Amino acid sequence: MHIFAIANQKGGVGKTTTAVNLAAALAAKGQRTLLVDLDPQGNATMGSGVEKRSLKSSVYQVLLQLATLEQARVISPAGKFDVLPANRDLAGAEVELVDLEMREVRLKAALAGHKDDYDFVLIDCPPSLSMLTLNGLCAAHGVIIPMQCEYYALEGLSDLVNTIKKVHANLNRELKIIGLLRVMYDPRNTLSTQVSAQLEEHFGDKVFKTLVPRNVRLAEAPSYGIPGVLFDKAAKGAQAYLAFAVEMIARVDSWKEPL
Repeated sequence: MHIFAIANQKGGVGKTTTAVNLAAALAAKGQRTLLVDLDPQGNATMGSGVEKRSLKSSVYQVLLQLATLEQARVISPAGKFDVLPANRDLAGAEVELVDLEMREVRLKAALAGHKDDYDFVLIDCPPSLSMLTLNGLCAAHGVIIPMQCEYYALEGLSDLVNTIKKVHANLNRELKIIGLLRVMYDPRNTLSTQVSAQLEEHFGDKVFKTLVPRNVRLAEAPSYGIPGVLFDKAAKGAQAYLAFAVEMIARVDSWKEPL
């Protein structure tokens, strides 16, 4: 089981879009996949076609050990992958976790008994370094960083890399950067191509080959509760995420030792 946090401290960079579409694309390629929604907004839950208002239990109850993963997980109707969903209850977890024992590793503990259930676990982290994000980073083997090819994204990247280094040093020795995914890419924009080249120069093979273009169909899909890769399979954005899933599977298969 490979556990990846999808994280970026900058908001609006396509984390949730990446989490939902990668989960659906991996499932379409025959991979047993779990998507964990760690954002109180519950956008990954809704984008997977799960109605967050009617949940009996969610990731909130799992983190507070009021429910097990088996009790809280649901199946994405369209995507055919499992979802550990989130709703507004999760906003309260920030405060409630502070005084609890082993507060940073609650999610890791919940996933520990399910190593044989999944090939991939994807964790959609909120856009801040919160107790929830920390739980995601402590549970993960690696981090996938979606980022736009623009100047401000580069500024935020250094902060995120430092955060990952701190978590690696103090809380999770397994944690590493799996790769950077360039999203909302526009080849007609000179800055996009320049920043993309800079990323390849500085990070080398840590930059995924897949480029996800700006795509209206990907943006429309969540309102229908269908992952973009299934909403319009012919769209360029859908094709990019399907290609990204193939690249992820190949990258994982190339590692000599399973995580």
